This record gives sequence, C-alpha cells and structure tokens, in this order.
Amino acid sequence: MRTNRTLATLAVAVLAVAASTVAGCGNADDSGGSGGSGKKKITLIQGVANEPFYTSMYCGAKDEAATLDVDLEVTAAAKWDVAQQTTVANAVTAKRPDAVLIAPVDKEAMAGPVRLLAGSGSKVIFVDTELSDTSLGLSRVASDNRLGGHLGAKSLARLVGDKGKVLVLAPARGIATTDDRVAGFKAELAAHPGVALISEQYPGDDAAKAQAVVSATLAAHPDLAGIFAANLVTGEGAASALKSAGRTGAVKLVEFDASPAQVEALKAGAIQALISQEPLDIGRQGVRQAVNALDGKPVQARISTQLVEVTKDNLNDPKVAQYLYRSTC
Repeated sequence: MRTNRTLATLAVAVLAVAASTVAGCGNADDSGGSGGSGKKKITLIQGVANEPFYTSMYCGAKDEAATLDVDLEVTAAAKWDVAQQTTVANAVTAKRPDAVLIAPVDKEAMAGPVRLLAGSGSKVIFVDTELSDTSLGLSRVASDNRLGGHLGAKSLARLVGDKGKVLVLAPARGIATTDDRVAGFKAELAAHPGVALISEQYPGDDAAKAQAVVSATLAAHPDLAGIFAANLVTGEGAASALKSAGRTGAVKLVEFDASPAQVEALKAGAIQALISQEPLDIGRQGVRQAVNALDGKPVQARISTQLVEVTKDNLNDPKVAQYLYRSTC
C-alpha cells in the first residue's frame, strides 16, 4: 500500500474534500491545542470517510464530547489507504490537538505517523483498529474481533448444516481487526470438522475485486456452501457475485457489520446473518478515555465493546437495534 510522490500530492487534495465532507457535522474550529474556547480539543481520525461504521462511531463520540464539554473534530481519508491516512495524520499533527482518536489502517505501517502524533504532545487513543507497537497509544477501544470471528463461524456452520465448503474474505493482511476476525473464524471452525475452509482470500477493500474472487471460487467449486466476509466491503462484493450467479440464499452469506444497506439485504434474504459491532460505544468510550488522560485520571489500557449476531428473526428486537449502524447522526 505504497504510493509515489505524485499520488501522495493528489491525495492531499482528495483528503481535503473528504475531511470537510465528514467533518461537516463536527467542529470546524481550526485552532490547535486547548486555546481559543479554552475547551479541550480532540480529533477523531476515522479509518475511511463516509462509511456507516465510522459515521456511527463519530455519532457516539460527538454525544460524549457534548456531555463532557470538549471540542471534537473529525477527519478521514477518502480510501482505506496508508499513504492517504498518513497525509491526514500529519495534518492533524501540525494542528496539535490535545488528544487524537485514530483507527490505523495498517498495524505496522501507521506506526511512524502515530509516533509523530504522540511526539507533538497529543494523547493518542486507538479506536476500532490498533498498532502492533504496544508502546504507542494510551488506550485501545474496540470490539473483541476474535470473538466476532468465532460468532461468524458458529453462525455459518449452523446455516450450512455443519457440513460443506466455505470461503473467507478479508480486505488485506495487516489490518488488526480483520486479521483477528479471520483468526477467530478459523479457530472456531476447528470445532466443526464437517465444514471445510477451501480458501482464504484478500481482495483489498474493493467490492469489485471481492466479487471477482467469489465468482471465480463459484466456478471452481460449484458446491460452495457458505461465505464469511470479514468486513462490509468484501461482503458487498460477495453478495453481488452470488446474485449474478443466481446463488443468492443457496450459498449462505455471513457478513461483519450492519450498515443500513446490509440490514436491507438481510431483510431481502441476500444475507443470512450479520455480526454487528457497537461503534457508537467505541466512539463514546474513546472520548471518555481521552478526557481521562487529559485530566490525569486513570485510563483503561483496553476496552472491549459488545458484538451481536443479527438475523431476520431478531432484527426488530430493541436490544439488537442499538447495534445497527447509522448513515448520519
């Protein structure tokens, strides 16, 4: 996920548009630190702009920021990309907010930009994803993604009757969240000997490439029984491939996340189950830990938020509804 100098320059322009779009419902004050209003200033760097999971996280962070009377800005790259997020992180570093919540798009490659953030004096809290370097970041707030993978495997095994061939899709190796989901899925699958994992594919955060992978797999394995998609985008590609092949419903599809579009697909039968996170709580907890750090109060090193399996049967349960993502706050 490297890029040349020309692409990096182009990314700056793209990011400026993406950041202003996402931050439209956030705080537009550009002053650094806690000067000006005198309020603590926190910036949320999302993994990618305009994705329901991160929009929902921002909604939770926004509510908590209002409760705690702090200023919150939000920014993100237009794509899930190391070079683009690096540009965003460097721009935030220059503004020197009191604290930064960040979802690193790569657990190794984003260590340098995060180190610069911390070196500039900002308290760093990881939300959703994290880095391998445990010396960076005061708190890690995320779903228990290994547990999510276990839930995905249990769900898919039940749907295929505990037998048959299955495929796993994830965007790319090196992303902390999806790496854990795949690991959890494979660990749980060991308890289901009748279910055979025939392929583990990484088409990038690209629905069209995921669709191509699934189409090729269906051609090679017409008896494919199920698919576990470890994020929203690969799930979108999988659903499109199944529809094109006329295999919707026949090949069981379990996806991570619960965007409005995914929920509609679940209702329509294009998806059989969703493993939903609680992004609003991730945002709330992230702001809370940042404020604790700034106030010199104890900070929790790791906070695991909840997950739930969403099906057509429990979709209207109020206890499940809180896990469904938003497109706007």
